[in-house]
Amino acid sequence: MRAAHDVPGRRIARPVPLRESAYEAILEMIVSRSLRPGQHLVENELAVTLGVSRQPVREALQALSNDGWVNLRPGHGAFVHNPSDEEADQLLAVRGLLEAESARLAALHASEDGVAQLREVCERGTAAWTGQDIPAVVAANAELHALVMRLAGNTVLLELAAQVDRRVQWYYTPVARHRGAQSWKEHAELIDAIAAGDAEKAGAVMRAHTEHTRTSYFEKKAAGELSDVPEQLDGDAAG
Repeated sequence: MRAAHDVPGRRIARPVPLRESAYEAILEMIVSRSLRPGQHLVENELAVTLGVSRQPVREALQALSNDGWVNLRPGHGAFVHNPSDEEADQLLAVRGLLEAESARLAALHASEDGVAQLREVCERGTAAWTGQDIPAVVAANAELHALVMRLAGNTVLLELAAQVDRRVQWYYTPVARHRGAQSWKEHAELIDAIAAGDAEKAGAVMRAHTEHTRTSYFEKKAAGELSDVPEQLDGDAAG
């Protein structure tokens, strides 16, 4: 019988710490707007919603604060970060630059299989919009833009885009319904340009597309449609 130290090594998969699971769950609720900008985050209520104790929730809120998703106010508690107009404008402007370049490069490098994948995601997104399944619309939109990034074939560009991806989803979620079918028509036009290998057109279509989303966000905010903030965690926030 071999001694334990003679047995080939094999690492045991470690479970994800509760604080990391809580972090991801709370962040998902923030990005999906189940927890809205400015909303008070009550540790007890979040703990009940997530089925954990208060400690991992407290640790998750601290980490979310470090990453700019939550504001911790001494004596008042934790609140979902409410971005300023300047903050939103800067991020959406950077997103536009990154995505326009990714579209241009995708037109130069995308394979037929890559184009087919884009068309499949676009069809799903259009169907989701027709069925008014807004969460599915947001998911398909993120998937399509991420795929364009991958097809660009630039690793640095992909890494930079990943840093702003979830914040872009956060800003896009409240305007997905407002953008409606037009967004998916723009996606289809973009895919046609990529399929044709027309780099300049692909970049121009993406620039216009991201600018329309930026404009829609500020139109919704000016109309007061992004500021409906409850005083405490909704009972269905995790739904």
